[in-house]
Amino acid sequence: MLKVEEQQPVAFSAALLEKCAEIVSRYPEGKHKSALLPILHEVQAELGWLSANAMDKVAEYLNIQPIEVYEVASFYTMYFLKPQGKYMLEICRTGPCCLVGAEKLMDHLEQTLGVKEGEVTPDGLFSWRGVECLAACGYGPVLQIGPEYTFYENLDKQKLDDLIQDLRKK
Repeated sequence: MLKVEEQQPVAFSAALLEKCAEIVSRYPEGKHKSALLPILHEVQAELGWLSANAMDKVAEYLNIQPIEVYEVASFYTMYFLKPQGKYMLEICRTGPCCLVGAEKLMDHLEQTLGVKEGEVTPDGLFSWRGVECLAACGYGPVLQIGPEYTFYENLDKQKLDDLIQDLRKK
């Protein structure tokens, strides 16, 4: 995954442009704006996050106004508007998971990784944040790790530490 700085010009790879064209082809003539969400996913997958320059490039590609892209990207939490770590650890912070220790795991993550929620570790490997329901209420606390979004259930501090060590080894 290529990391892009905020002011750095953005150029989409040939593979990304090919994927974007395929996505746009799924929609009827004149409805190309419908391709915005999947294209943002593809751009984020290639660049690691959605800088203003990247969003401007998407707007140009779809022939829409940049504000139309900004509105969507800033609304959905699945899009990152600042650089993230290679691995995004997301812990469910809703009631059922909190009742079984999610908040303690979030505190543990902050201590273990040495960064606050939304920050990136100095080695660029990890970011973490609390998220809304991950739809596994009977198996909490629950964590998903992106970019593949693999789920881990019934977590405790030791399981979390083991996951972090495994990711460091990759």
